[in-house]
Amino acid sequence: MKLDVIKHGRLYITISTTVIVAGLIAMVLSFQQLGSPLRLGIDFTGGSNITLGLACNAGNCGKSIDVAVIRQAVESKGFSNSVIQLVEGKDLKGVSVRTSHLSSEQRVKLKETMTESLKQYGEVDPKKSQIDEVGPAIGQQALNNGLLALGLSFAGIGVYLAFRFQLDYATFAIVALFHDIFVTAGVFAILGLTMGVEIDSLFIVSMLTICGFSVNDTVVIYDRIRENVKLDTDTTNFNDLVNASVNQTLWRSINTTLTATLPLIAIFLFGGATLRFFSLALIVGFLSGAYSSIFNASILLAWWRSRQVTVRQPPLEAN
Repeated sequence: MKLDVIKHGRLYITISTTVIVAGLIAMVLSFQQLGSPLRLGIDFTGGSNITLGLACNAGNCGKSIDVAVIRQAVESKGFSNSVIQLVEGKDLKGVSVRTSHLSSEQRVKLKETMTESLKQYGEVDPKKSQIDEVGPAIGQQALNNGLLALGLSFAGIGVYLAFRFQLDYATFAIVALFHDIFVTAGVFAILGLTMGVEIDSLFIVSMLTICGFSVNDTVVIYDRIRENVKLDTDTTNFNDLVNASVNQTLWRSINTTLTATLPLIAIFLFGGATLRFFSLALIVGFLSGAYSSIFNASILLAWWRSRQVTVRQPPLEAN
């Protein structure tokens, strides 16, 4: 059974539009409540950073630190939504905890909690420990740099596709990319409102990764459409060529998406708190990218080409 994307084109576009509108509504509500379309994490808003290093004897820093143990201890004291990372280097092993801005009493409490949970791994060395405050200006700069990187990637992809194919191909490929970005951002806006999920610098990384993955899928389909157009002798309707091209590349797109998504599902389930929402963003983006490449990009191109043909046809003369 072959997929007729043109016949049910309005349905596929309506599904995408509905999902995007729901996400935009969530972003507006988030902006009204939080002052930003998404719930920003401490990477972008600034906060407190406490790093505790263990004393190492002759390079021996003891057994490996289990981040889950530290996280459980920190969250049990009310410091939720903290970013906990291992700190390792030459003669250095410890833990870094980043959280929202803390008062002096809260910083002391958090440091004591971390010190207590690290006792089973060794003695904390005051010379290798420090407390820093990250201002909101630095966080805002990080957010601006991330958005700039995302914008440059869109521009670069658009220029490449315009040279590789034609301008209308490039335009609808960029539209498909915007679809994937808005769907992913919309999902996280909803999660931020309902579950308090925050975005960090890894979210920007996931967006850039989604752009590369999605445009690759679109390029494969567009490449097949272009090849079929060259092989055809103007005897086949362009809509039929698009349908044929989509079906010829359909299973490749599905298999590529599945092989990329299944490991991400494993990371989401078993990879720990640090990577959980990073992998979720990639899962949503990859699935959205496959959908937009198969349906939106091809349908919009077919509609546009059909409209161009209709416009170019001279009006029929009256008898």
